[in-house]
Amino acid sequence: MQKLLLSTVAISALAGCGTAFAETAEPQSAVDTILEEIVVGAGVPKVAIDTPQAVTVLDQEAIDDRQASTVGDVLRDIPGVSVIGSDRIAGQSFNIRGIGGLAAADESKIIVTVDGAVKFYEQYRLGSFFSEPELYKRVEVLRGPASSTLYGAGAIGGVINFTTKDGRDFLKDGKSAAVRLKGSYDSNVDGFLGSVIAAYAFNERTDILISGNFRRAGEYKNGEGTSIPGSDFSSLSGLAKITHRFGENDEQSIRLSYQRWQSDADDTAYSQTGTVDAFGEVDRDITDQTFAFHYENPASGNPFLNLKLNITYSDTSVEQTNAEFARFGSMWSDSEYAYRTWSGKLENTFEQTGDSFRNYLTLGTQISHQTRVAETVRGSLGFHPEGTDTKYGFFLQNEFIWNDKLTITPGARVDFVSLDPDSSIAGASSKEDVAFSPKLAVLYQFNETFGVFGSVAHTERVPTLDELFSTSGPGRSSYPGGRSASLDLDKETSNNFEAGFTVSTYGLATGSDSLQFKGTGYYNDLKDMISTNPDRRNRSAVPYYVNIDKAEIYGFELEAAYDSDYVFGSLALNAIRGLDQPHLSGPV
Repeated sequence: MQKLLLSTVAISALAGCGTAFAETAEPQSAVDTILEEIVVGAGVPKVAIDTPQAVTVLDQEAIDDRQASTVGDVLRDIPGVSVIGSDRIAGQSFNIRGIGGLAAADESKIIVTVDGAVKFYEQYRLGSFFSEPELYKRVEVLRGPASSTLYGAGAIGGVINFTTKDGRDFLKDGKSAAVRLKGSYDSNVDGFLGSVIAAYAFNERTDILISGNFRRAGEYKNGEGTSIPGSDFSSLSGLAKITHRFGENDEQSIRLSYQRWQSDADDTAYSQTGTVDAFGEVDRDITDQTFAFHYENPASGNPFLNLKLNITYSDTSVEQTNAEFARFGSMWSDSEYAYRTWSGKLENTFEQTGDSFRNYLTLGTQISHQTRVAETVRGSLGFHPEGTDTKYGFFLQNEFIWNDKLTITPGARVDFVSLDPDSSIAGASSKEDVAFSPKLAVLYQFNETFGVFGSVAHTERVPTLDELFSTSGPGRSSYPGGRSASLDLDKETSNNFEAGFTVSTYGLATGSDSLQFKGTGYYNDLKDMISTNPDRRNRSAVPYYVNIDKAEIYGFELEAAYDSDYVFGSLALNAIRGLDQPHLSGPV
């Protein structure tokens, strides 16, 4: 996709009484690569290359370099990460190391957050995440099940964390006000972006950011020059965030933010995840909203207090009307789909130091309550059952660092899951289960140049509402007897093993350039993997989902990044292979 940036304008000016506020600069190397970006997590902040896990962090500069039209464009160069579905704005989902497909089961195997808010969406022929790249200053991708400890059981593929822009990102050089205007043009899709950001500091402790974006694109052309029908779109998005700092040395902070993305498309393709035209057209309004409250107290003078509290609400809603094939069934009838999720997370880190060691013990708890909505003018939908999903989680992680060479990170998490189907689902009753996720990771840094690492992690994923209670009526040619609810599903388990190395060098060609390599080999042993039922021969009803007895995924990732004052570049390589055993557990 050929792109041409027309203009990028940034304006900073004094406002109000013209008071300038001091800003403390953080020390950094002369040239940073994406492998040197700081990873935010439990314990001590560290660079991505110095973690015993496959982590890629994109900062604001890296996001800007991609000139992304969709969130999928931001992630395309990360090894082991794929954007599946299509390039249509409402048809993108994620895949990490072979985990993640267009079936409903797969969205829950990758945890996605925005400012800590858990994002989840599933609907037939639609993607799982709707947003605007201009809203974000940072994207962090953690690959593999080891991330389940801090983010939630069942993250078999990994975790993708998005962080929105902040007022201080634009209030540079002690200015109290700033405005940034940005426009871009995309020649392939005849696309246009208009963006405005305004930041203002009321005083040295309180600042606010307000941003608005409009993006429009026509139908994009593939490599043969053929336009893809239904790939055109227009969207509006915005962000409002206020931050207040207080307490000793202004260390404590409160952030309150609201983000909104909306696309109202008439006569758009019903099928957004592919280019199939057989599903006709529909009028579709997608609205994604995220509310987030954050409180942090690092308490640098108190080794027993480093507190973080997040309270969030996510609402992703889709309204569909005037479908071209409305006469053929409830799938095309006027309808509303939604996922509405309340979540809260509280954690504290205890620090202990000695002459040759540092230790960081993090304890935390997390709760979420998700409501699944599917309302149509023809009643409930068997293949999209309504209900609620409630999770209570407790976790701990200990990070022991000896002589700045050896890092040992054990951790464990337990989640209690309760699934309550809507009363209209015949024969269904509440399901409760427990998921356990332990891990152990080790990193040894021989010197400033070379290090090795390895990890072993186990996680369990409880079936979702969709997997347990989905049904479809008789009459489909591929399933003569129809499909019934899968009430006897077992939870999935994953045992993951990783090993790798890191190489960091500086001053190769100039005094300030840098080159980093990180290689990771992994093996993921999956048991009772949940998948749609492949049995089409049975004339009686078969369960919609079944457990596949065993599957294996293994591969190798390589990340490399070079940066200097004049030239920069990165390399991402992932070789992966997956095998499954055809034996199915449970009745078919």
